[in-house]
Amino acid sequence: MSEPGEAARSAAELDALATRAAEAVDAERLVAWTRALVRIRSVVDPEAGTFERPAAEWVAATLREAGFDPVVTEVAPDRPNVICDWSGSGFDPERHRTLMFEGHSDVVTEGDRAAWSVDPFGGEVDDEGRLFGRGSADMKGGVAAAMAALCAVREVAPDLPGRIRLGIVVDEEGMMLGIKRFVEDGWADAVDGAIVCEPEQNELCLFQKGAMRLHVRAVGVMAHGAMPYAGVNPVRGLARFLMRTWELEQQEQQRLGEHPHLGLPWITPTVVRAPEGGEAQLNVMPGTAFQAIDVRTVPGQDHDALLAEITAAARATEAEFPGLALEIQRVESRPWTETPADDPLVRALEAAYPQVLGTPPRYGGVPGATDGTFLRAWANVPIVTVGPGDREIPHQVDEFVRISDLIASARLYAAAAIRYLGATNPVPT
Repeated sequence: MSEPGEAARSAAELDALATRAAEAVDAERLVAWTRALVRIRSVVDPEAGTFERPAAEWVAATLREAGFDPVVTEVAPDRPNVICDWSGSGFDPERHRTLMFEGHSDVVTEGDRAAWSVDPFGGEVDDEGRLFGRGSADMKGGVAAAMAALCAVREVAPDLPGRIRLGIVVDEEGMMLGIKRFVEDGWADAVDGAIVCEPEQNELCLFQKGAMRLHVRAVGVMAHGAMPYAGVNPVRGLARFLMRTWELEQQEQQRLGEHPHLGLPWITPTVVRAPEGGEAQLNVMPGTAFQAIDVRTVPGQDHDALLAEITAAARATEAEFPGLALEIQRVESRPWTETPADDPLVRALEAAYPQVLGTPPRYGGVPGATDGTFLRAWANVPIVTVGPGDREIPHQVDEFVRISDLIASARLYAAAAIRYLGATNPVPT
């Protein structure tokens, strides 16, 4: 309920204001901002000395030019987060919501530049309205769309009883150090809901897969390839363990079935190496071997329980190969997330969707983890992932984002922010 004396906007007034906010998005500036960001090579490459700082500094400087007061916080050398708050004159932190727009400033490597048909950091636009470049979809387009939406909301609703917190963080493509620090430093404490602006074809994603990364070290006894009985072969042991994890994957898929938005869970071996390090020789049975496993989970799976089953598979393999030791290290655990369909943020986006895109809401699921994982898992912030760009285009050569999708995202963010933060939606007391 609104406080006594607070004039709540009617549904019609809120609808009209959301329309105005969407229309206030400056499309020309949005495209220019996206191109400028794409031209900054914010690949984390210590050998080349490149990090996110130039992109983060551009975001902070552009926000200052637009009249905001961003905060820059160092996560690691040359790796700063950018946080920017704006609140309407009617905002009371004790009674009103804070909505976060979340994005990241790092991009993956462009790889072999010769494989690209365009300059990967040129920000070129073709005749079909596609803006090319590494990070155009993942996710500098989303970052620029969030900035443009923030400007539009401020323009049309200066008295909005709510706050928008823009968080542009580092290291999403790595260990997600940026969002972890954001949460640890308390920036998520006051956030009531977050739009994660990742490329999801402008589908509303209420689910995202979890991720658990494992390192498996097999220790045997080195021997001559002609006399394998003189040692313990870690390669055979690791191969048997790999088959056991494959069987576990099949069991989990049969148990859970295919999630309507996330598909099947997976236990995927991604790296197999023997010996663990150093030179391999054809006639030498190595003493060690290494395997990396990328586990992708869905609702109904518990990471600790799954790790216990994988560990049991390791113990069974050791029993089968006397003298073999399998050491399992969990290097990261990112739980799957789910946002209730009746959460106010979901309702706000659903109401804004036909208003902006002209169609009923479309829904999807995030196949990988995002920064939203830790907003949800560590800070209990409801998240919806929605943004411009085809879901499968990130990390590919000739990455692009459609300008029409870019503009639609920014307008959706602006309209949803009005609905979520409007006077009819104070924080429950």
